Amino acid sequence: MTTTAPHHPGLRDFYENPAVPVASGPSRTLRQARVLAAALGPATRHPRTVLDIGCGDGTAAATAAPLLTGHRVIGVDWSQDALTRARTHLPYTVRGELTALPLRTDVADAVLFSEVIEHLVDPDTALAEIRRVLRPGGHLMLSTPNLAAWYNRALLLAGVQPVFSEVSLRAIHGRPGKEVVGHLRLYTPRALREFVTAAGFEVVGLKGAPFHGVPRPLRPLDRLACARPQLASILLLHARKT
Repeated sequence: MTTTAPHHPGLRDFYENPAVPVASGPSRTLRQARVLAAALGPATRHPRTVLDIGCGDGTAAATAAPLLTGHRVIGVDWSQDALTRARTHLPYTVRGELTALPLRTDVADAVLFSEVIEHLVDPDTALAEIRRVLRPGGHLMLSTPNLAAWYNRALLLAGVQPVFSEVSLRAIHGRPGKEVVGHLRLYTPRALREFVTAAGFEVVGLKGAPFHGVPRPLRPLDRLACARPQLASILLLHARKT
């Protein structure tokens, strides 16, 4: 996912580069959307406003849209290039930075925050802004890679840099993979729960999702690990504004 508030000039250039991936995997998007659809209920009587913050090219919102029929989904991103592509999927888009979202207080019923928080210099301000724009009791659907994923535990024991972590914006060093995506922060399930709770949210649930970058022979094992979020590749957290 493209982040919405990179402040350092080098980060701005990085995230405006069209070659940088701006979409997350469909599996985690569908899992998030199912949980959110159940939480919001049908839109026939009470259509809700859902913000996809860090919407990237809009493919995640497009994947979730069939499960959120009738609800108003608005894409928010810092990157103008990403928003230009997102408009092919989303009827409503807003350009804004997470340090000061151009939205009224208590305007949204839910926020999708998929694969964004790991890219942020200042995640504290980001969650404060998300809490501000959410109505009381509003839903936060956050996904992020798991630092403690089953294979990262083995890699660390072998002295190898964990997957998802990056020491440079120019190249991958010390770990498997070749694609640089700009990860600045990584969370374990415990750290993510504590961080979100400290930001003024009540954690409703935490689930796991597979990672599309796992080598094909290991994908069945990665899917099995989803049963235990502590070991899963991707963390899917559902919280509510308190």
